[in-house]
Amino acid sequence: MKRPGVLLLGALPVIAAGVYFAVPGDSADTAAPASPSSSATARSARDDAKDRAEEERAADDALIADLPPGLAAPAKKELAQQLVSSAENSTTRWRTAYGSIQDVGDGDGYTAGIVGFCTGTHDLLTLVERYTEAHPDNGLARYLPALRKVDGSDSHEGLDPGFTAAWKAEAEVPAFRAAQEEERDRVYFDPAVRLAKLDGLGTLGQFVYYDAMVFHGPDTAPGGFYGLREQAMAKAKTPGQGGSEKAYLDTFLDVREQAMRDKRPGIDTSRVDTAQRRFLAAGNLELATPLVWEMYGDTYRVP
Repeated sequence: MKRPGVLLLGALPVIAAGVYFAVPGDSADTAAPASPSSSATARSARDDAKDRAEEERAADDALIADLPPGLAAPAKKELAQQLVSSAENSTTRWRTAYGSIQDVGDGDGYTAGIVGFCTGTHDLLTLVERYTEAHPDNGLARYLPALRKVDGSDSHEGLDPGFTAAWKAEAEVPAFRAAQEEERDRVYFDPAVRLAKLDGLGTLGQFVYYDAMVFHGPDTAPGGFYGLREQAMAKAKTPGQGGSEKAYLDTFLDVREQAMRDKRPGIDTSRVDTAQRRFLAAGNLELATPLVWEMYGDTYRVP
């Protein structure tokens, strides 16, 4: 996963808390502070912006509440984890992957757990930090200084030789398994499904967003999920904008596949080509079972 960037969705305007006016003849060092009325105006503007954002979010929540559960339905969510796991861990038995950890040589350090949390992309660090807040005596806490140091790199400094064994041991603890699932939902699943619904996408489209969020990360940069969505929307309208769902998803997958190749030339893009595109070509916009797909040359089936 990529390091999460600054999210633009629902962002509030940034307003300077201290405004200064230069006094004629004085230097910048003697500038006078803003008047109380100016500060009150700035606070009022911030409050108004916050109120508008809260109203918009409430309206979005009401819209989503009236929609079918889609990928958030328990059976579909289970299916989504199987599909992602076939790409991340080469098995649909995703619950066997809590303790998985290896450096796959992609520049992101160690990749671990059920959705491939990475030591180099901040999400693994955040997971361990949040877990340690609730469980201070866990077996990974002593590696937090090293995790902070290697964050943003592929370095193993301070992690070898014991971190991989500690991860596997902690993965036997039910609380850490639950923490992995909670972080998966908080960072990847819930935001992706919510935004896909607001874009008017059905269950397949919600999965397309989720898998892209897992692989590319919740980043606003061109290669991050939100950057990819912006590029796709510049080329095709979402169903929520009155566009064709199939045409928009085709465009999004084109943009995503190019981003995958830009990041890693020669990468296997079967998670797009022989899975998601296959479902889309069949018109399976609700991701109905049975499903058959291929991943890295292996065939998977869900009855």
